[in-house]
Amino acid sequence: ACKTVGPSSMPSSTPHAILPHCVPAWATLELNLMASRNATRSSLLPWLGIAAIVILLDQITKAMILRTMAIGDSRTVNAFFNLVHWRNTGAAFSFLHASSGWQRWFFIGLALVAVVFIVWMLARHGGQRLFGWALALILGGAVGNVIDRLLHGSVVDFIQLHWNSAAFPSFNIADSAITVGAAL
Repeated sequence: ACKTVGPSSMPSSTPHAILPHCVPAWATLELNLMASRNATRSSLLPWLGIAAIVILLDQITKAMILRTMAIGDSRTVNAFFNLVHWRNTGAAFSFLHASSGWQRWFFIGLALVAVVFIVWMLARHGGQRLFGWALALILGGAVGNVIDRLLHGSVVDFIQLHWNSAAFPSFNIADSAITVGAAL
């Protein structure tokens, strides 16, 4: 059986001169799959760009803290916000921070598995904007914190929110991106 293929049914990247006017159905299916793969690849790049921006902002702000503050230093910005220099060897809310060091490699490995999974999900569902934003923010945050664990053995935290004597655990840009991504 033959299916008529005209310019309206061909992927825009397909040269019209090489296709006969009548092609087997399997060939048009293959052309549609090729067009789908090309659309997926192009839709992955903006999400990776957003993740790269998160990584850059995270690493630039951490470098500024590392250059200007010693570990444990705190500078009051206003009534509810401090800049601090704190190191977290654990995960969120210092989970496992008091362990003997194995957690560094565990969290690096876990993050790398998550990165591969997130990139795969972005490649499959890059056309879903809200989902793409969520995954790109989580991806950027995860990579930002992995860089810290590899370079410093811990994550550099520097944002502290507080009210009177109650303080929220310190965090960073990467943690913020992960939180916003999870909320989305």
